[in-house]
Amino acid sequence: MDIAIVGGGAAAVGLLDALAATEGEATAGGGTGTITVFEPSPQLWRGRPYGPDLDSVLVNAPPAIMSIRNGDFGHYTAWLGERGADHVDGLLGRPLVPRALYGEYLAQTAEKAVAALGERGWLVRVVAAQVTEVVRSGARLVLRTQDLMERHSTQEQHGRQKHEATHVVLCVGGGTPPDLYGLAGNPGFTADPYPLADTLDRVPAGGDVAVIGSGLTAVDVVVSLAARGHTGRITLLSRGGVLPYVWQRPDDRRPRHLTAERVTELHRARGEVTLDDLIGLLRAELADAGEDFEELAAELVGTTSDDPVQRLRRQLAAVGDSRIGRRVLQEAAHTVGPYAWRLLPASDRAWLRRHLRTATGLASPMVPVNATVLLRLLDSGQLSVTRGVHAIEPVEGRFRVRTRNDSERAAESVADTESVANAEFVVNAEFVVNAVNPPPQTVPAAARRLVESLVATGLATLHPSGGLTPADPRVHVVGDLAGGGSFITSGIPGVAAQASRTARALRTP
Repeated sequence: MDIAIVGGGAAAVGLLDALAATEGEATAGGGTGTITVFEPSPQLWRGRPYGPDLDSVLVNAPPAIMSIRNGDFGHYTAWLGERGADHVDGLLGRPLVPRALYGEYLAQTAEKAVAALGERGWLVRVVAAQVTEVVRSGARLVLRTQDLMERHSTQEQHGRQKHEATHVVLCVGGGTPPDLYGLAGNPGFTADPYPLADTLDRVPAGGDVAVIGSGLTAVDVVVSLAARGHTGRITLLSRGGVLPYVWQRPDDRRPRHLTAERVTELHRARGEVTLDDLIGLLRAELADAGEDFEELAAELVGTTSDDPVQRLRRQLAAVGDSRIGRRVLQEAAHTVGPYAWRLLPASDRAWLRRHLRTATGLASPMVPVNATVLLRLLDSGQLSVTRGVHAIEPVEGRFRVRTRNDSERAAESVADTESVANAEFVVNAEFVVNAVNPPPQTVPAAARRLVESLVATGLATLHPSGGLTPADPRVHVVGDLAGGGSFITSGIPGVAAQASRTARALRTP
């Protein structure tokens, strides 16, 4: 067996770790073989999110859900060890380390997996090249690469432009930030904020900065500006002005009703699963805890209409709240959600997509230490949130931001569209940082030619809702590019689960 892994980030690490863990199982084709990882970036195993950056750019989740080993919630915590004590979020009661340190965890996990596979007879190598095409060649697949440099541990030598494999796994990561307002090429505009260590070096301490977006990436930008002693005004620009929820302190309670097992039972018994079914399971969880579903529902409904500053203040005060509602939903979004999503009728999936801002903010909250910084800057007046952004225009070396007025926005709204009213307003800024996240299942720009070749040769198809679906059993996708996935971008738990399933498929005759 010759496995080609396209991409060398977190998804590839999860796959290598899972392959090493399933070594005792039977192998499709028998015996061992080769594993070739294609990754042109110097940030091997870390991917775009976990390369070297400012210490203020933190892992945005408690350690228990950041394990790249599927099902082993203590794997990352054990690796972190005593270092975690230096990075504890006082409100959350858990260590939140810089993402670059998490990148070291990914790198060491990959190196251990490579060593374990090597001891068992596998030849594992890394090719520093971008795969641009995959085609059939008899019973095998041929990968064509863009450049000719191959890395074998510490040695570098010229390699081949063509590589053969029996199986290909795409681990290419997520899409790139979209330029919604056509600002690329203008001085003062940053199209992609990471790494922030480079981006923010170009922003003087007293400069007025506008950040497009109000999600987790925008939070990273604001917190990192504050960490560098920025004194200028900072404005978050957003159509809805919705800030992420705030993580609550983890507890040891595990769901009993809203689980993949219960969803499977419903599907087997009735042949379908609806959103009402999932709500019923959530109601049962809350009833067991003596909590009111309607109270939780009212909180969710107010996500897009409440004043974002007051909502942030309430949620910071509720970090230690014992109520389980949001905790259950956050866990289910990443564990049950990707599975249940494929079973829901199209009408239910469309309804959830219309409430993407609420779902994303809830499923991927900000950590309390960052929320505290945001609230301090908001209270001081240095930071503000501007809703209803309509246009951003370069004007005489600055950027002019326009918002829609109430009548324009009301004309566009429908009964269940999330919207907020905001008077017409104009913001001027010297610098604009694009913190808009790409939609789930977006094809990364660097992988576009590769995806086009897979579709052209019939090895895969583009899913109507985004992403790529294999059409040949020798092709696999791990990560956010997997077609038909949830409307929420895959996190580490979802990636680890996909990697584990793919490893079993590769190792099973």
